[in-house]
Amino acid sequence: MTDLAQIAARLDSLESHIAHQESLIDELSDIAQRQWKEIEALGEKLGYLKGKLEAVEDGLEAPPGGEPPPPHY
Repeated sequence: MTDLAQIAARLDSLESHIAHQESLIDELSDIAQRQWKEIEALGEKLGYLKGKLEAVEDGLEAPPGGEPPPPHY
């Protein structure tokens, strides 16, 4: 193999490696974008549920320890 053929083979190998890396980077970018959207959606759901829970807690009566005992005691 001549020097020129070795250089060409190495270049082909590097180009193939770079193309594979670019493909992986694109795939990882897509995954990160989907995960970010899911995190945002879960944050919105969590905020909604927190509001609902606070509304339920506000609607509950005071704990029984603060009330005087009934007259039959």
